Amino acid sequence: MHVLVVYYSLQGNTRFIAKEIAQATPSEILELQPLQSIPAKGFLKYFMGGKAAITKSAPPLGPLSRNPQEFDLLFLGTPVWGWNHAPAFNTFFAKYPFFGKDVALFCCHGGGKGAIFSKMEAALPKGNQLMGCMDFQEPLKRDPATAASKARNWAREIVEKAERDKI
Repeated sequence: MHVLVVYYSLQGNTRFIAKEIAQATPSEILELQPLQSIPAKGFLKYFMGGKAAITKSAPPLGPLSRNPQEFDLLFLGTPVWGWNHAPAFNTFFAKYPFFGKDVALFCCHGGGKGAIFSKMEAALPKGNQLMGCMDFQEPLKRDPATAASKARNWAREIVEKAERDKI
């Protein structure tokens, strides 16, 4: 099973979970990097990030070091911005379509996750199978050890499920 963890992180929470997933599974990792950054703190973070998420902005990304089509299972991770996924995923889905993949979604949030998973599933390229979803509330701030364990266990379960489905 060839596994890729794709994520975007502004403040490090989603990066933390993505790395835990990658360490717990036979995964490669890919960070989405918009060419124009958003401030990680202060009012502009909420204004610029929230506006971009709500308007479904698709910011230009730096080149990808991995081709998602070459993997069997994709873990996709995002922070929750305005009850949506980060705009970097709008670009990723449009510019790098993939099909016939098993997909697992994860998010990090400070408050509620809202309907992020149903919105993200609707935005996914068609022809993929959703294997599961998991959310993490402020993993770096609340309890990193528990969040890391939860991420690793969940990721191993998803990989096992994907492997069983391939048999």
